[in-house]
Amino acid sequence: MRTDERGQSVSLLVLVVLAGLFLVAGLVVDGGQQVAATRRAEGVAAAAARVGVDAGAGPLVASADRSASAARARAAATAYLADSPGVSGRVVVRGGTVEVRTTSTEPTVFLSLIGVDEVSGEGAATARLFTVGR
Repeated sequence: MRTDERGQSVSLLVLVVLAGLFLVAGLVVDGGQQVAATRRAEGVAAAAARVGVDAGAGPLVASADRSASAARARAAATAYLADSPGVSGRVVVRGGTVEVRTTSTEPTVFLSLIGVDEVSGEGAATARLFTVGR
């Protein structure tokens, strides 16, 4: 008895094409998640650096006390980071410069099927206080 094998080759082709489509869809969707994580990390870093410089400007301009200015800038930038859900980071204050580095994570959709549950993105920003007339 002879069986017809023509349908089996078409089924295999469809299976390979579908697997390829799922792979591409996974890369697009989860790649977008990574871009979102990076954008969030960069946005929070920039905002925290600005907040830190703004908070440190008052003491520096009023009394030229750099240590009070740096402490206030670090505290404000760190508080901003703490209030940003899903973002962690660190703040470094040197002179009139506030440097912020952040990391953010986003859950994956397709990559979670193979054990990768999240993707991360990093951001960095620097803000500097310039005083006029000094």
